[in-house]
Amino acid sequence: MHIDHAARTPVPRPGITAVASCLPESRLTSRDLQEQVAAASGLRLPARMLERATGILARRVVAADEYASTLATRAARTALARAGLTPYDIDLLVFASATRDVAEPATAHIVQAELGSRAHALDVTNACNSFVNGIDTARAMMLAGRARRALVVTGETPSRAVRHAPSGPEQLRDGFAGYTFGDAGAAVVLEMVDRGGIVDVDTETHSEHWRVGGIFGGGSRHPRGDEHTYFRGDGAELREVFEKVGTSVLDRMRQRTGLGWDDFRHVLVHQVTVPYLERFVELTGVPRDRLVVTVPELGNMASATLGVQLDLVHHGLRAGDRVLFVGLGGGVSIMTMVWEKA
Repeated sequence: MHIDHAARTPVPRPGITAVASCLPESRLTSRDLQEQVAAASGLRLPARMLERATGILARRVVAADEYASTLATRAARTALARAGLTPYDIDLLVFASATRDVAEPATAHIVQAELGSRAHALDVTNACNSFVNGIDTARAMMLAGRARRALVVTGETPSRAVRHAPSGPEQLRDGFAGYTFGDAGAAVVLEMVDRGGIVDVDTETHSEHWRVGGIFGGGSRHPRGDEHTYFRGDGAELREVFEKVGTSVLDRMRQRTGLGWDDFRHVLVHQVTVPYLERFVELTGVPRDRLVVTVPELGNMASATLGVQLDLVHHGLRAGDRVLFVGLGGGVSIMTMVWEKA
């Protein structure tokens, strides 16, 4: 267990000063996706199976010429414009995503080449917690004096890891979690602020569960072969792990900070399916009116989920409003971050 007592850090501290997101134009409904899978596989699937099992009506998917870096770059340009900055004002660029353009080099360099900036550029990856980990990494480097102003971006294209032609019911079940995926990008600018900012961070990791789900190709274990490029995993087992350990991180955060649910304007939580989100509310007691619900229309956007949610509500926040980020990632890791708008 690692606890970062950021709340004790003297002000000024790093804070989020601009936010943006990017959604592909193409919208794919669950009904259309199910028809594609049924036609490609020859399987007879129950009517509205995907929609009823997940609560997901639709998701966005990238075009053939759009990549993870494409979505990240678009969001980055918007975030910089909203902050009144140019790419050269950034001295740290973190691409934080479960998806990347290539195995080597870091996708951060591809984003930077498009932006025209000259910042220190690197990738951070930790499944669906990547974006929150990226923000925390940038925050730590700023506190260490290694960066003055950071741009953290994500671009997620998990739709490209979906198995559209399963060979039978077993492959369908093995890759079923992939049918929740939607594509998206997000970006935040981090600067030092005199009040508020990122005031608390906590993480908990249970790495013994790393085999529960993932995309296992592209590394030294499975460097080649399309079979390893599809998402596969046991969604029920992954949910069971989160239910066992996830609430303890939230309990620690509330005890340490003295904050209750009513102290947060919004609670942003990673969303996989509608039933999973309902179970999260049941277990944690988070008031529904604090949630920013995106999964029915946008699906599981991997690490971009929290960035998209923040962009949806950022314009309505006032100085002093607090937002709680709750990240859930394969591996398995759970993360909380408390941010107060300056």
